[in-house]
Amino acid sequence: MSSSNPTLTDGRRRPTIKDVARQADVSVGTVSAVINGSPQVSEKNRQRVLQCISELEYEPNTAARSLKRQLSSSIGLIMPDLQNPFFTSVASGVQHFARQNDMLMVLGTTGSEIQWEEYYAQSLRNRRLDGMILLSGSGKPTAGLIKLVESGSVVFVDECVPGLDAPFISATNRTGARQVANEVLHAGHRKVAIVTGPLWLWTSQQRLAGYREAFAGIGQDPDLVPVFVGDYTEESGHHTTKSILEDPRTVDVSAIIYSNDLMAVGGAKLLKKAGKRIPEDVSIVGFDDILASIDLSPPLTTVAQPGYEMGRAASQLLLHKLGMTDAPATILFETELKLRNSIATAQAAGK
Repeated sequence: MSSSNPTLTDGRRRPTIKDVARQADVSVGTVSAVINGSPQVSEKNRQRVLQCISELEYEPNTAARSLKRQLSSSIGLIMPDLQNPFFTSVASGVQHFARQNDMLMVLGTTGSEIQWEEYYAQSLRNRRLDGMILLSGSGKPTAGLIKLVESGSVVFVDECVPGLDAPFISATNRTGARQVANEVLHAGHRKVAIVTGPLWLWTSQQRLAGYREAFAGIGQDPDLVPVFVGDYTEESGHHTTKSILEDPRTVDVSAIIYSNDLMAVGGAKLLKKAGKRIPEDVSIVGFDDILASIDLSPPLTTVAQPGYEMGRAASQLLLHKLGMTDAPATILFETELKLRNSIATAQAAGK
């Protein structure tokens, strides 16, 4: 981009938004907010930025700014993939709020691989984006991510990374998991298996903790409940369910608690292939409330979390850190139990 930076009529290099930010001793985001008339900038900073714009004879490129302002006004969104409908909802929320504030969203997917999270962290720093929203698939810190967090330009959404102190938009995973597990247990099921996501992820840990609380609440030792580890994909739901039906501990299981809906969908397909009726033979529940949970036959009892709203809040929180918007009203979103038809009473199922 530097090669396209034109000169003024007297031969001087044309000043950039970074030059204004440097002279005014503020962030590029603050200069951008002043240019766009944001009311979220203090009057003192506004006057200093305007004075520097005048002194440097800086002229914002209006045409370029409508798509992507000269060297900045872009945020990155990094997430595992777009195959998970919940991730897509989060991405939509981030993008819509960014667009409403004339910001470009740059999207990168990692396949939950830590090396790709590091690659994007380094790339976004080198490209001088204003900030990054991360939905981590690895749950682990990298050198590039640590530097971004230290610069104050990262917001976590849905998943946090242990040891890194960055703003975090999340939902009440533990509460929602406890509620849906209670529905299974209150229906009389005691031969239950749990399918978690990757155990190093915060959401998996929170949901498993909620399930364990439900078992403890009825006097059943949580340590004796069989746990099978998936990876939040439909394929892993299929494979873990096959393992459940083959494991001597769970061969006569009457209910399976899946830590997300995609795994429940994969599990449901395997159960039907194995001749198991849902919920007559095996009751199942999920988490997320994706569209497929409603379309499943029977419709899946699950826990809804507002992915779109969480994405909007993450985008707003990042822009707030850049001095461009108010802080979001909510950073911890409530989950909601969705009772449908995938749980039968243990007596009705003959278990």
